[in-house]
Amino acid sequence: MSATAISLPVPAVPARRAQVRREPLQDIPVPGHKRVLLAAPRGYCAGVDRAVIAVEKALERYGAPVYVRKQIVHNIHVVTELEAKGAIFVEEVDEVPTGAHVVFSAHGVSPAVVNAASDRGLRAIDATCPLVTKVHREAVRFARDDYQILLIGHDGHEEVEGTAGEAPDHVTIVNSPEEADVIEVADPNRVVWLSQTTLSVDETMETVRRLRERFPQLQDPPSDDICYATQNRQVAIKKVAREADLVIVVGSANSSNSVRLVEVALEHGAKAAYRVDYADEVRQEWLDGVETIGVTSGASVPEVLVQEVLADLSGAGYRDVEEVRTAEEDLMFSLPKELRQDSSGRRDARAIGGRSRA
Repeated sequence: MSATAISLPVPAVPARRAQVRREPLQDIPVPGHKRVLLAAPRGYCAGVDRAVIAVEKALERYGAPVYVRKQIVHNIHVVTELEAKGAIFVEEVDEVPTGAHVVFSAHGVSPAVVNAASDRGLRAIDATCPLVTKVHREAVRFARDDYQILLIGHDGHEEVEGTAGEAPDHVTIVNSPEEADVIEVADPNRVVWLSQTTLSVDETMETVRRLRERFPQLQDPPSDDICYATQNRQVAIKKVAREADLVIVVGSANSSNSVRLVEVALEHGAKAAYRVDYADEVRQEWLDGVETIGVTSGASVPEVLVQEVLADLSGAGYRDVEEVRTAEEDLMFSLPKELRQDSSGRRDARAIGGRSRA
């Protein structure tokens, strides 16, 4: 069996830019009461927190520059901030000077990338989210047992490339529910599905349903592959969307989970929904006649960006902010082993990721 997929466009990485302030949003009267429903949980998940801290600590420990393959997480603000501290982002490890430190992003890498880094004598720090690593291990295990793996995800996404690279001869990528209707398998009795961790829960389950109609012996993964943070943020925005005239999702265009939040909001009752990187991208015309605005952010978004949106909306009269919380999150992950001790060999106080998160 070989890895196959029908190409699905992947959003381009947002261009780095200086924020250009537009005119302040105007406080234009609406028929009812202006308010904001602020979704929670939102923003940083444990895997993102761990990855960002890993780059920060590598810079503290080894000094600049520290190289990072791909964006450490899919958020342009985070990348720009780390660049200012001395991180250099590259597309592939062959761009990294021999012997330098390189951090693998939270989305994970294939064994081929690990081997390429080793061949160049690079000192690699693996910041792959542990939940992505779990999916990698599942792929290895099912390939070893000679299953065909139907990997639900977006062809070209870094996470999908990394997972498929663990077992390229056994993986078939399924981009959408519609694609589930046309893919072929070698043995319908030996198929299993896995998924990218940042997908829409509803769309993934629809894809699985269609696959199972065609392949009744389709096996499930040992546990849910879609990460807890993705699910929690989608559940929260579903509740908010029922009452929202407008939903604003803070997150970058290449962030799969942020893009999904816009889609989920529209599917569950929001009259309009838009994604922004920064507060100054919110347009005055979006607010015309709007009483209730829902606000959330993707799992790679720092809370400061959400607070800037709320500040701008406050100037437009949306000062009544009600948090809509659907789950509590307290999961934390240990940092990569290379960063758990300080330069003297003592356990570092920040050996576990876990900044305050909404």
